[in-house]
Amino acid sequence: MKNRIFALLAAVAVTLTAPVFAQKSAGEHVDDGAIVTQVKASLLAEKGVPSNDVNVEVYRGVVLLSGFVKTQAEKDTAGKVAKNTNGVASVRNEIAVHSATSMGTKLDDTVLVGKVKTALVDADDVKSGQINVEARGGIVQLGGFVTSKAMRDRAMAVAKGVPGVQRVDDAMFVKPQ
Repeated sequence: MKNRIFALLAAVAVTLTAPVFAQKSAGEHVDDGAIVTQVKASLLAEKGVPSNDVNVEVYRGVVLLSGFVKTQAEKDTAGKVAKNTNGVASVRNEIAVHSATSMGTKLDDTVLVGKVKTALVDADDVKSGQINVEARGGIVQLGGFVTSKAMRDRAMAVAKGVPGVQRVDDAMFVKPQ
């Protein structure tokens, strides 16, 4: 029974990530994966950066940082850490600075993230697997490398239409060719 559930989850993960991998060569995928690992490990080792709050994505050596931190110094340090990683062509630091929130607000934000993710999955013209959704204090951030400007615009419109969303920050970038 456990093996079946694990196999099902693995199949779903492969299905959701296959379109992303299909657009890269094997070497690019391995190199980008190595960069993600190095950046995450460096962020984890860096004092003063809440590494669990920073999302790291890489496409062809371009690092995209997103998420929420409490101070500009934390954001700047995360950017410097990423920039100093071997193999990084450039860094797009889209981390948002937002003060800490209460436990009740964190719970509300968790529910809000679920609602936005559901709305993105339901949108036929959005590849929701390419988009990270974060929320802090009712502000939603959409991040990730997407395949077109139209998909980015549609994802922003979908997120803005979810009840409870106060504002949507765009941390998405169209994949470089």
